[in-house]
Parts: sequence; C-alpha cells; structure tokens
Amino acid sequence: MLVSNRLPVTVGETIAPSSGGLVSALEGYIQSRDFQWIGWIGGAIDDPVRRRRVQEELEQRYHYHPLFLTPEQVAEFYTGFSNSSLWPLLHYQPGYARYDRKWYATYRHVNGLFAEEIDAQAAPGQLVWIQDYHLMLLPEMLRNRRPDLRVGFFLHTPFPSYEVFRCHPNREDLLNGLLGADLVGFHTSGYLRHFRSTVLRILGLESRMSTIATETHDVSIDVFPISIPAEKFAAEMTSPAFETHLDKYRRIYADKKVVLGVERLDYSKGVLRRLDAIETYLKRSGRRDIVFIFINVPSRENVSAYRRLRHDIEVKVGHINGRFSTITDVPIHFIHQSVAFSELCALYKLADVAMVTPEIDGMNIVAKEYVVCQDDGDGALILSEFAGAAQELHQAYLINPYDVDGMAQALDAALNASLETRRKRMAPMRERVRRYHARRWGETFVRSLEAHSREGRGGDAHPRRLTGEMMSDFLRSSRAALFLDYDGTLSPLRRHPADAAPGDVLHRLFRLFARVGHRIDIYLMSGRGCAQMERWFHGYGMHLVAENGLFYRHPEADTWARFDNNADLGWIQEVADTLQQYSDMTPGSEVEVKTASLVWHYRNSEPEFGRWKAHQMVDELREWLANFPVTIHHGQKIVEVGSMLLNKGVFFQHLKALNRYPRALCAGDDETDESMFRVAEDADLTVKVGEGETAARYAVSSCHGLCNLLRDTLETVAGEQPAT
Repeated sequence: MLVSNRLPVTVGETIAPSSGGLVSALEGYIQSRDFQWIGWIGGAIDDPVRRRRVQEELEQRYHYHPLFLTPEQVAEFYTGFSNSSLWPLLHYQPGYARYDRKWYATYRHVNGLFAEEIDAQAAPGQLVWIQDYHLMLLPEMLRNRRPDLRVGFFLHTPFPSYEVFRCHPNREDLLNGLLGADLVGFHTSGYLRHFRSTVLRILGLESRMSTIATETHDVSIDVFPISIPAEKFAAEMTSPAFETHLDKYRRIYADKKVVLGVERLDYSKGVLRRLDAIETYLKRSGRRDIVFIFINVPSRENVSAYRRLRHDIEVKVGHINGRFSTITDVPIHFIHQSVAFSELCALYKLADVAMVTPEIDGMNIVAKEYVVCQDDGDGALILSEFAGAAQELHQAYLINPYDVDGMAQALDAALNASLETRRKRMAPMRERVRRYHARRWGETFVRSLEAHSREGRGGDAHPRRLTGEMMSDFLRSSRAALFLDYDGTLSPLRRHPADAAPGDVLHRLFRLFARVGHRIDIYLMSGRGCAQMERWFHGYGMHLVAENGLFYRHPEADTWARFDNNADLGWIQEVADTLQQYSDMTPGSEVEVKTASLVWHYRNSEPEFGRWKAHQMVDELREWLANFPVTIHHGQKIVEVGSMLLNKGVFFQHLKALNRYPRALCAGDDETDESMFRVAEDADLTVKVGEGETAARYAVSSCHGLCNLLRDTLETVAGEQPAT
C-alpha cells in the first residue's frame, strides 16, 4: 500500500492522471505490482453525491482510496504546516519558516485521518509505504493503532543538520512520529547522518549506522537514492511527437548553443544566483550565440514567499534581457508554465548544457532526466554539489551554487568542452541512471522493509543471538535465577535519569516476575540509590540491588542491608573534586555522589565533546588512581569510579554461591555489568544488551528485544503452573 499526501490524479469534470516528481519516480515501480494508493484528491468537493462518485471511480478504475479535506484543512495542513513551516527548515531556509499552533493541530488531525483510512483498508500484516514530510506523524500513529502492519517511510527532501531541525517547535513529535516506522529511507548518506545526529541530540537515542533502537522496536535506517523511469523516456524518444518537437526546436535554434534549466518554482532551486552567474558570463564572454531556456513550473502560488520569488526572477530576467538583447537575439527565455512530456524530452535532447543549481535539493531528478535523454552523449551537465544527485552523477561539472563566479566558470567550461570530453563525462552518468531506475529504487526499498520484517520486528541480529528456545530451557531448569540490570538493559537510557521510570510495558513484565517468583529468583540491579529503587520496584517480589551491589533488599525484608562494611572509601572526596572540575568544563554534565562510588553523567552534554572529555577524564583517573582500591568504568554516557571490593560481579558471585543456584542468567549493557560476565560459569547465560566488546556469551540488540524474550518465555512458564 502506497500512502502520500496527494493521489496522482487531477479531479475536475473528469479524473485524469497527473504528473510530478513522486509520480515519475513511482511510475515504473507501481506498474509491476498490485497495490493500493491512499491520498488526498487535491481539491475540495462539498457535494456528498459527487464525493461518492469520485470515490467509486478512483477505487474501481485505479485502486485509489481518496481522502476528502476541507479548504481550511488544506490551508493549515498543506499550505501552512507542511509547506510554510516544515519545507523551509528541511531545505536549510529557517528565515522562510512560519509557525502557527493551529497549523500543527490540523497537521496532527489530518495525519490521524490517514491513519484511520489505512486502518480501514489494510489487511493484517500488510506492507505500508508512506511518502514524504506531509505525513511525518503517521508511522507512530499506525504503530499505536495497527502494530501488525509493516511500515516504511521515505523522505523525498533533505534532512537538515541538527542545528537547523531543532528550530522547529514540534521537533520531538516529528522525530518520534518517524521512529514509529520499521524502515526510514533517505536519498543520501549525509541526510541519514543528520537524522542520526538529530535523534541523538534531541531524543537522546543512540544509534548504529543502520539501526535506531527505540523503547518498543528497532528502526532500520538506510539510503535509497530515488531515480526515474528511464524506459519511459527512452520510449518517448521514439515517438512521432518527440521527433516533431525536436525538428521544430532544431530549426528555431539552429545557430545557437542551448542552455536548459527546468525546475519547480521554489526558493531552494537557486534561480536568482544562477541568473547572476549568467549575467557574469555574458558580460565576460561577449557571446551572443547562446540561448538560455528556463522552465519554471508554477508551485504554491498561494504562498506569499513564492509570489515574491516569481516577481524577483521576472525582474532579474528582464534586467538581463534588457542589457544583452539585440534586435534578433534575446538571451533568456523564461517560461512560467508546464510543458508537455514529449516537448520536455525534446528540449533535454536538444540542450547543449543543462544547469541544475539548487541551493539544496533532496535528489533532483531533472539532472537524471537530462542525462538519460542524452542518448548521443553530446551534452554537458552543470550540477550543484548540494543536490542529492551529485553523489551519483559526480562526472558532471559540480559547482557551489553560492559561488556565482564559479558557476560562470563552469558554464564556460561546459560550453567549450570538446566532444570527446563531453561524451567521456556523460557515458557513466547515463549508464548509472539506466541501470538504477525507478522500478529498481522501489523494489530495493520494499525488499529492505520485507527483510526487516523477516528478521523479527525488534529482534536482534547479533551473531551470538540469544533465542527464545535458550531462554525457555533456562527458565525451566531447577532453581533458576535472573540477575538483571535496569538502565540500558530493561529500560532504554534517557537524557534525564528520572525519566526512566518504568512504564506500562515494564510494569506488565514485573507482574509476570511476581507470578513466577516462587520458582525463579529475580534480582533487579542498578547503580541507582535505595530510595529510588524502592519507589519504582517494590511490591513485585524482586530482590533489589542498589548502587551496583553495595545495598541489598530481600523482597520480604523491611530494610536494606549493606553488602560490605569494610571497604576503604577514603578516596571519595578527592576524586569528587576532580570530577566536579570536569563537570565545570563540560556544560550539561553533572556529578552524582553515592555511598561507595561517584558517577560523572554527560548524557546532556554535546555528544562528541562529552565523549572527548570523558576519555580525558578516564586517562587521568587511571594514572592517578592506579594504586587505589577502585575501578573506573566508562559506560553509557557516564564515567563511574567505585570500590574495587563492591561491584555487581562480587555480589553476583556471592549470592549465586550462597543460594546454590545451579544456573543463573545475568544481563547488562555496559562496563559495570562486565564484572558479572567475567565471573559467570559456563552453565550460566550471560547476555549483553546492545553493541560493543563484551565478555558475555550472548547478546540481544536492544532493551525491548530482551524484554520481549523475557515476556514470551515467562508467560509460557507462568501458564504451566497455577498462579500464586
């Protein structure tokens, strides 16, 4: 099922297919698959009878399921929030961004309407592929409403750096909305990198190159550079209409070099600076044998910024034409309208040079369309290095669209290049576009989404994967014991530690712990203090272990017991002073003083800077404290200094021997848990949660992966005996 803001049709007196970048990209793919498409019809229909007729025709003729939005919803959801608030930020133009709380309320409401329609139409387990920034909240809505669906999201725009995206008032909601998907796709690795960085800095979620682990599931992230239906262009170039237009244009421009620009009218396309470069070139070269044909397709004409842009472009074109025109020659032909497909292909074929110079662009398929139409390889492509296409079409004349002089020089080089040079540059670009076409783009995305589902939504992919069968065998063994870390193991790490209080999912798991507690001893271990442990976890029949093993509370005891009263803690104050000095130098960090340990937290610091200062601190402490009875752990956004005689490993080893557990499972996520893994015996299950080197024998990829294994196996165990 495809889902986009708008269906690829124009609804008037009749219903006809429409064109556009998304339609062009998906055209080759959808022709090869059985699919449904959900979207807005693109206009308002108030008459219920007319609505019903349009809906019936769209469903029967095209397999489209239309949404009918009111003019007010369109103004606030589409024109307002999507195109006046989100679009500018996604294209590095915060100065153009506008915000209204009503817009966001309507944006959320309309995303909810899409979720309702998908829920009504989607079969169990169906694949749903959501397109673009208009529907950034939809993946999370679908996960909450229909967790059985396999949801992919593709962003057709750039994803900006964290410094730009954080300007948006709804930044957390938008990111969480996207992270409801199973797979999120981007055009380039740069956009993927920005997304990971933004998720880390705004939501505090760590990620691997291809995965972000949320509290409920793993989100795959990957790069899928969009392409065009190359075969459609090849077929059109054999048509009589194409030949007619090409012959006509060749006669008109017989003695001219043709430079072509094609884009939707938008401030991200860099048209004004391109005109400055053309003026510079004409002034320097003195040439009068060049014609610049600029096709600007009308766009969002009800948005004031676009009306101003059109005015500024027309003024600039008039200025250049007035300066360089002769009685017989006008250098710039500015066309503010769409052109027929056969005419466009003829212009692509005719043009000696194409100028594609956006200040930022998700991909820019015009560059690929021009390349694929250059079947003789004689043309030259001038391409902005800030267009996504530049990563694939690197044989083009790459330019910085902010460098007017550089663009003028590239224009000169392209116009004067030899035939051999032009063909040498064009051939590999054309081969790339023909090989990696739109259908292949779509199939690659869908295969990745299907593969994510086969691997288990939320499952882990570590080579030493802990399976449900292993867990079941262990829990059915006599006198099993679980030693479970909390932060980063059962609960994802939070930017603020107080935010890690157990939610509904963990409370359900803890109730399962209580049901099996008469035959399985469960130790919940944390570096947190006694008071917080008691507030969060008391009442579920668990053995509670605070400060990484210093304090212990039996489920039937009224007070906490200290595990070791003889540890030398004379070093604490002096080390605390050093940690405080680092905290003063590292904004966002803080020092936590415990009974037998000190923890320097830098989760709220700038990530790279905090990590750098942490490494500095660890090196200094290890040299200084080499002869002290302490251990130094660099964990997940923390540096902890604790007594060598008091750690989870010592506690685990003592309790296992004292209670004569034949087997135990211990699970943790960072260095403080490695002490357990190192002292465990061969019969024990040692489980690392997340990435990194470890002494554990098994691993799961995320907190929810471990919680799912525990829940599924404990439910089976609990069902095999009467509840107590």
